[in-house]
Amino acid sequence: MIKRTLLLLVLLASPATAQEAPVYGARLEGFDYPHPVQLFRFTSQNAPMEMAYMDVKPAKPNGRTVVLLHGKNFCAATWEGTIQSLTGAGYRVIAPDQIGFCKSTKPQHYQYSFEQLAGNTRALLDSLGIAKVTIMGHSMGGMLATRFALTFPQMTEQLVSVNPLGLEDGRTKGVPWTSVDESYRGALNTTADSAREYQRTVYYAGTWKPEYEKWVQMQAGMFRGAGKEVVAWNSALTSEMIFTQPVIHELERLKMPVLFLIGDKDTTGRSNRAPKDVQPTLGNFPAMSEAAKARIPTARLVRFADMGHSPQIQDPARFHAALLEGLARP
Repeated sequence: MIKRTLLLLVLLASPATAQEAPVYGARLEGFDYPHPVQLFRFTSQNAPMEMAYMDVKPAKPNGRTVVLLHGKNFCAATWEGTIQSLTGAGYRVIAPDQIGFCKSTKPQHYQYSFEQLAGNTRALLDSLGIAKVTIMGHSMGGMLATRFALTFPQMTEQLVSVNPLGLEDGRTKGVPWTSVDESYRGALNTTADSAREYQRTVYYAGTWKPEYEKWVQMQAGMFRGAGKEVVAWNSALTSEMIFTQPVIHELERLKMPVLFLIGDKDTTGRSNRAPKDVQPTLGNFPAMSEAAKARIPTARLVRFADMGHSPQIQDPARFHAALLEGLARP
């Protein structure tokens, strides 16, 4: 009886041990999304592809559609609270998993670019008969949303960017290149513990709530499954895309209304591969977002002083109030 009690106490005290159970497939089989998942089937780079997406319609439509683009360590499901907030305000929401991520195809060979992913997203919208959208992205998805707006300005009514990557060019600041092979080896080492610590520090400004654990397990569960190699490989390929394709150099070309929603305590981009004297200059989101706003005449900036990389998860009520206000008066 004593041994059993001690074992229970250990499990309760160690979230990493207690939460090691979920094992998901290479396409996140076994993880439930908050709304029905559909598949858009198309051909890209001479190969058949399936893009998973949620199409959530409001009870009282206001005539506008918002496309939600996830970040690199995120999925369409991570937008759960934002989908609820937007549809409650009358917006139709399209939330895809990009090729290479989550419930979508993970090809062995694919030339990843933000133009390609933007084109895939455009093809999905065309298949649904949607001609005008507000494009909204978080993290890597912010880079993709910006590229979509630059590539398809006629479709983009408004651009919303949440703690986007690409607001600085790491190469010009001294961050060294990493090969895809090295990134692949690093991705294979992903565990719940490593994901949790990174998310706690970067996404939530050093804070933690039990409801964040769901997103740790969503990410780590794919690396416990039999398909972890293809998951890690696509992760490495998209890391290369992020490093080599920053959007910082083209911000002046954005003519539509732009809304930045920024958690000031975000430290994404502070690469430990950079020289010691360069590291403190990287990932300064307050400075980067103010500089970006100054270069875009149509931009508005909302900053959350106490939040990290994922303000939409860290404080949903405050974030979504700012989002809906920004959408209502672009």
